[in-house]
Amino acid sequence: MKKFSRWFCTILIVLIFTGLMNMFIFQTYRVEGHSMDPTLSNQELLFVSKLIHTFSKEPDYNDIVIIDSQLSQEETLSNQILDIGFISMFTKEANENIYVKRVIGKPGDMIEIKDGSVYRNQKKVKEPYIKEPMNLVQNEKWIIPQHHIFVMGDNRNNSKDSREIGPIPIDHM
Repeated sequence: MKKFSRWFCTILIVLIFTGLMNMFIFQTYRVEGHSMDPTLSNQELLFVSKLIHTFSKEPDYNDIVIIDSQLSQEETLSNQILDIGFISMFTKEANENIYVKRVIGKPGDMIEIKDGSVYRNQKKVKEPYIKEPMNLVQNEKWIIPQHHIFVMGDNRNNSKDSREIGPIPIDHM
C-alpha cells in the first residue's frame, strides 16, 4: 500500500509539473491547414515558448504566433487549463479556433493593403516568405488599437486572419 501511494504521489507531481510547464513555459501545437505555407506545412508540430507571453511582452514584427480567434470570448484561466497539451488530448478535438500566423502590425500601426501589397505606416513591408501575390484584393486599411496585433498567414490566398477577423487582442495570443 505504501508503494502504491508513493507511485500515486509521484505521478500526481509529474502531472502538475507538466501542466504548469505547458501553461507558462512551452506547449506543442500542430499546424492545421495551409495558411502558413511555405514557411510551415500542414500537420507540422511546433514547440512554442510561452515565456515572452508569460512576462507580458508583445510580439515583434514577423514573429510567428499562436492566436485564439474567438475574439468575443474572454481568455480565462480555465480556458488556459483546458488548452494544456495533455488535458486537451482528453477533453476536445483539435481546436479550430487556434491559428498560427505572422505578426504584421502592432499597437498604433496603420496597416494598408493596396495593389496586392502590405504597407505598414505607409511603407511597403518586405515579405520574402510570400510565394505568390494576393488575389482579389480590395484596398483596405486598419489602425491597430492598443493591446492588439495584426496577423496574417504567409499563404495570403488561403488564410483566415486579421483581414477577416480584425486585430487580435494580445491576451488571445
